[in-house]
Amino acid sequence: MTKVLLEEISEWKLEAKLESSRRYFYHTRVVDRLTNGKRSYVIGRKGTGKTAVCEHISNLENDIVFTQKLSFKNFPFNVLYEQVDKGFTAPNQYITIWKYLIYTTICKMLVRNKKVDTESRIELNKVFNEDLSTAFPKAVTKWTALKFDMQILGNGVGVGADRDVFEGVDMPISDRVSFLENYIKGKLGGESYLVMFDELDEDYKNIIEAENHKKYTQLLTSLFKAVQDVRAFFKSRKVYPIVFLRDDIYSLLEDPDKNKWSDYMVELEWNKDSLKNLLAFRLSRAQNPDSSTKSFALMWGSVFEGGEVRYGDRGNKSMPIFDYITRSTQNRPRDYIQYLQLCANQALEKGKVKINPSIVKGESYAFSNYLRSEMEDEIHGAIPEIKLILNLFTKLRKQTLSIAEFKELYESEVASGNIPKRDYQFILEMLFMFSVIGNVAKQENHHIFRYQNKQSRLNMSERICVHRGLYRALQIF
Repeated sequence: MTKVLLEEISEWKLEAKLESSRRYFYHTRVVDRLTNGKRSYVIGRKGTGKTAVCEHISNLENDIVFTQKLSFKNFPFNVLYEQVDKGFTAPNQYITIWKYLIYTTICKMLVRNKKVDTESRIELNKVFNEDLSTAFPKAVTKWTALKFDMQILGNGVGVGADRDVFEGVDMPISDRVSFLENYIKGKLGGESYLVMFDELDEDYKNIIEAENHKKYTQLLTSLFKAVQDVRAFFKSRKVYPIVFLRDDIYSLLEDPDKNKWSDYMVELEWNKDSLKNLLAFRLSRAQNPDSSTKSFALMWGSVFEGGEVRYGDRGNKSMPIFDYITRSTQNRPRDYIQYLQLCANQALEKGKVKINPSIVKGESYAFSNYLRSEMEDEIHGAIPEIKLILNLFTKLRKQTLSIAEFKELYESEVASGNIPKRDYQFILEMLFMFSVIGNVAKQENHHIFRYQNKQSRLNMSERICVHRGLYRALQIF
């Protein structure tokens, strides 16, 4: 039985879209607060479960709940940047296009609602007939170029005889929004409509360039405000736009009313206890797809042998397997999934029925490479040369170091033309934000990382330390 369990764990996926949501989605209060309209913004680091929540909600559709995920993976953002509403000043100039996307998506969802009158559903399907799951960019391009027929009536949206050539006078996006608001309001019943925006980090590229930063952050700020506008207009109906966004990107957004967004925000954060509960659930479901959650101790013991992982000089120190794994992670579900997957594969290769401490220690190398790759992907938008920056720690080969040591090597590499010139303090602050480095507190030699306390800020007067999970990949021993 344990070998079968290891086989299942070895097939765990890092990408939520590739896993069975029914089997592996770990239900928390977050889902209920989103589906009942209590929350609209889901903020969290990469790997904390945003897409998993989005995928789960998208599978909840029934006769009274309609869901639509809008994925911005490989999306041509220039299509949106072109839709500036000159009636608004920055950063509100994109509110109108976001509202338009929400309303056109709801029109698509109305077609699926059998409680909407047949005539309206037929007319809507003629205009909004794209598959948003497979052709969302194409749909947006078409809808933003759409010319509404002047014979639009209150009981439907009319188009010309040739459905591929939209006739009539070109109607500004702002006018279309006004029309669709009232049209949709007249069609809504007691059903819920959840429109989800995911993978918005696709255009988080070269954000260090001022113009890119300005356009991108203003676009997303407009989205957050558009969601508020839509909720206010449909406050007596169940229209719930939901935005999923990385916390580092959210921190870049600026608006006088940003504090008010927190009323509708849920942050995905994990601690030791919640991670153990998640692992107990996943291991229980790995053992049996329909199983209720068994205790963490029972399920952990069904996968791992007893004993501790030995480490340090000549193996003179030891710690429990869970703690050894945890110190290499950044308290994200994805990290644990990857570490357990690596260990399960290695145990199977060795013909073991359980994962032993030796395997856990040995797989720290592969896990470290995974973590470095994750960090590079996450930071690349802010620091395009992040791979070169991380190589500096390989040259230094130190677990802890002074700010002066980093500055000296960094400026030397800049002077040699190996790295683009930037303010070294900015680089360190970015590394701290993503928990590549932490501070070493003077008082207790305690390490402070932002992933453990998001309120932490880099203290330039203290020494810095490299995250332990990166040691192997950076060749720090």
